[in-house]
Amino acid sequence: MSEQISIGEAARRSGVKVPTIRYYEQIGLLPAPERTEGNRRNYRADEVQRLAFIRHSRELGFGIDAIKTLLVLQDNPNQPCATADHIAKDRLRDVEQRIRSLNALKLELETMVEECSHGRVKECRVIETLAHHDRCVHQTH
Repeated sequence: MSEQISIGEAARRSGVKVPTIRYYEQIGLLPAPERTEGNRRNYRADEVQRLAFIRHSRELGFGIDAIKTLLVLQDNPNQPCATADHIAKDRLRDVEQRIRSLNALKLELETMVEECSHGRVKECRVIETLAHHDRCVHQTH
């Protein structure tokens, strides 16, 4: 019989908070664990590893549906990895788009700050730009 650990210990080892572990059980990312006679959850090492996998996936920004699919693939390792590749490529495209948006935002903020006369609010480029989005040098939408 493999080592069984409490939810608190599973949280500590996996880096996933206790309420999040319960949530993952509710939505089906983690199977309901065995229970003690006192109805306490007991987790095995493979379940803690699954929690760590989910945590890392969430840190990389994967959505719950993508993680569910990745877990199904992980549970069936003899399948082709085309689906996993597709999920990762979609996430990469999302990240690249976010970077482009953040770079445009950065440029607009730099322009606002550089053009600020440091005088009175009535001549402030920051206030003017925020009040009249059509005056933005670079549209971010």
